[in-house]
Amino acid sequence: MNEPEHIAPSTPLNDTSTNTLLSRLEEDTSRKRLKEEREESGEEAERIDVTRTGDTSGLADNLAQELQCGCCTELVYKPVLVSPCQHFFCGSCCVLWIRNGGTNCPACRGVSTIVTPFRALQGVIDTLLRAAPHKARTERERQQADEIYKGNQSMRIPPPREASPEPNINQVSTDFARPCPHCLPNNPYGWNCTQPIPDPTTDFEHAWHLDDGVPPGHAHCGNCENLLATLAPTTTKCDLCQVFFCGIGVQGRCIAAPLLSQHPNGFSDIGDLIQSADVYECFDSNTVEVEIMLDYLTTQRITPRYIYREIVSYIQTLRGGFAPLIELDLFADLHSVAPGTDSEPNAPRSRICRLCAAEVLIWGLKEWWVRERQKGFLEEAIMGRKDCPDGSACDRQRDLAHAREFNHIFPSHHSASTFPSIPSQNPAAPAIQDVVPEATFIAVAEAPLEPVPAVDAPTITAIERHPAPELLDPINPMI
Repeated sequence: MNEPEHIAPSTPLNDTSTNTLLSRLEEDTSRKRLKEEREESGEEAERIDVTRTGDTSGLADNLAQELQCGCCTELVYKPVLVSPCQHFFCGSCCVLWIRNGGTNCPACRGVSTIVTPFRALQGVIDTLLRAAPHKARTERERQQADEIYKGNQSMRIPPPREASPEPNINQVSTDFARPCPHCLPNNPYGWNCTQPIPDPTTDFEHAWHLDDGVPPGHAHCGNCENLLATLAPTTTKCDLCQVFFCGIGVQGRCIAAPLLSQHPNGFSDIGDLIQSADVYECFDSNTVEVEIMLDYLTTQRITPRYIYREIVSYIQTLRGGFAPLIELDLFADLHSVAPGTDSEPNAPRSRICRLCAAEVLIWGLKEWWVRERQKGFLEEAIMGRKDCPDGSACDRQRDLAHAREFNHIFPSHHSASTFPSIPSQNPAAPAIQDVVPEATFIAVAEAPLEPVPAVDAPTITAIERHPAPELLDPINPMI
């Protein structure tokens, strides 16, 4: 049987030993705590370093998302700030919003008064693009935007129109014609209508019912559609669509102006040509040829109105002038009002409305470009392309590779196809295509245009290529 192990008795601890032991325990605890704090601080520093040096693409994407324009939903370019709602947009987007009749903030539709450059946000965008250059808008988009808004310019948002008055149930029915501005006695226009329309509110017995047609001596304005006196001094008539214009409703728009003085409706600058589907259609949807032309117009600072005036001057050199275009019904049904009658179909055409001017511009744009190319301003790489074997009838013009390789701009020979044979009073008169040689057309396009004796219109000068501020549209100075 084993004997129990002998255990030595413990040595009693004195005060000094106790203090020493406690000190060692405290030191061990402090070291452990310091080690833990260092480990925690190291992990935090590592996390911070990863945040600073890691992939920032996610941050750039989020920031670009927050800086999107409220109109085009792209990264805002040359931002402007709408007051007082503080929404921001691209400067060009805001200009187009105002041009199209916007009277409030495009985002919240709140009442707004002024638009100012947002310089603080521009600094943020510049910083973002330095970190993520791929977020920048394309060069083409920036050029188009710069044509519309130059930057560092404030704008005013026009106030909304006054609300229409509440309907009066006691008023006379709208089935009766109301007097035109010249029918009223002592009117401010200095001319009284020779066949005044009775006022249905004061002379209901003789009121003119609209079911009976338009009152004698009157017509509807092609722009504001109000009744007008056809013989009034302010009334004008478009010689192409035969629609009357009052000259009172909207200044600059309710008028048929001289041929070379009119503005084509909807074509104020190159940006309008870019957005017009008709432009691409007249080039057979060949986007390559259209972009070449648009780049040329931008470089030469040629405006749509300048092109329109050259087209008009070219048409006036052709025998028959605008008569073949009228026979093609090019100007039919452009307005929602009934046209008048053409009492002198063989008379020279001297006045034109804005809608007909736009039709003339689109109709003659491609032929104008054919003549403009012959001036020799285009690069050799463009003019040196081979002609497409299928000509302008090629059905592969939408193929970008094919369109870039071959030229598809050919004269459409308006003189032979679009312009039918017109009887001439002179039996010895030459054929239409022999009236003016092509070289003369080129010289006419290069030289300043002079007024035709039968047309009361100003001459075309180089100012159309470089319009001065005082020549801007009086209706909308921004156009």
